[in-house]
Amino acid sequence: MEILAIIPARGGSKGIPGKNIKPFANYPLIAWTISASLAAKGITRTVVSTDNDEIKDVALTYGAEVPFLRPENLALDNSQTEPVLQNVLETLRSQEGYVPDAIMLLQPTSPIRFTGTIDAIIEKYKKGEYDSILSVFEGHHFKWKNEQNPVALYDHKNRPLRQDVQHEDHIYSETGSVYITRTKTFLYTQNRLGGKIGLYETGLLENIDIDSLDDFHLTEMIAKEWSHKLTTPE
Repeated sequence: MEILAIIPARGGSKGIPGKNIKPFANYPLIAWTISASLAAKGITRTVVSTDNDEIKDVALTYGAEVPFLRPENLALDNSQTEPVLQNVLETLRSQEGYVPDAIMLLQPTSPIRFTGTIDAIIEKYKKGEYDSILSVFEGHHFKWKNEQNPVALYDHKNRPLRQDVQHEDHIYSETGSVYITRTKTFLYTQNRLGGKIGLYETGLLENIDIDSLDDFHLTEMIAKEWSHKLTTPE
């Protein structure tokens, strides 16, 4: 089975300038995701989609493919991920005649992926029960929304004990770290998730997405502490 890993990494990060190649636990941030992808036995190719020559050079240094630069209109602040994935698929098909069976989206801002997580998700996908699978984390059951006019997403007058919450009522949050989708399903739905969707639960430490400097520094400390469970870039 041909599984193409796509790592989107544009150059115009506003919150943390140069975020994708900023030094993180002794290596550029994106290098951790590239290394995790290359170490996964189930991934056939690892392609970085970027509009930036510096990111391209770093990606190539750590073993990823960057067969073309992303068009500028897909590298804006408001650019969505799905058109980027489609651009990679269409360009590889037109340039090489290459069409993978499935695509795996790996966000470089989620560098904490324990060795084996990607392959475990692929093995679940290969069983054929799902058209797409995403990594999730089981969050707190007692959630609220709307700070100005708070609304509980549970019955706060009849608060259940944690152990009494039924399995089908467990609430999961997307980690944003790993998505795998059948190529035909993606092309039909134009979405990273489609068809029959499955969940793959990860632990707390694999649930961090870097969006601020605080996130960056906290995640870097975790990466250094848990480096024995990560694939170190080479």
